Amino acid sequence: MSGKLYVARSTAIAARSLGDETMVMSATDSTLFTLNEVATAIWKAADGATPLQEIVANKICMEYDVAPEAALKDAEELVAKLAEHGLLLLSDQPIPRAKVVAA
Repeated sequence: MSGKLYVARSTAIAARSLGDETMVMSATDSTLFTLNEVATAIWKAADGATPLQEIVANKICMEYDVAPEAALKDAEELVAKLAEHGLLLLSDQPIPRAKVVAA
C-alpha cells in the first residue's frame, strides 16, 4: 500500500477489553469479533491521527519480534477486514476526532 493509511474506530460499535484481548460488536449487524493481543494494540492505537505504519513501528515492532514489512502487511490486512465490517474507518488523510470512540 502506498502513502499513509490512517485508521479510526467506528462509532457504530461496542467494545470491551478482556485481558489482552478485545471483544468488538458491530452495532449495524451484531457481528462479534475477538481481537487478539496484537490486533488489540492496533485497535487501541487507532485514533485517526496516527498513520498505521507508525502504529506498527511504535507498538507492534517494539513489543514483538517481527520484521516491520511483515507486520505492516499483516496490519493492513487486519484493518481492511475490520473496515469491511464497519468496525474501523480508513483514510489516506487524518480522520477527525469527532468520529472516534474511546474503548
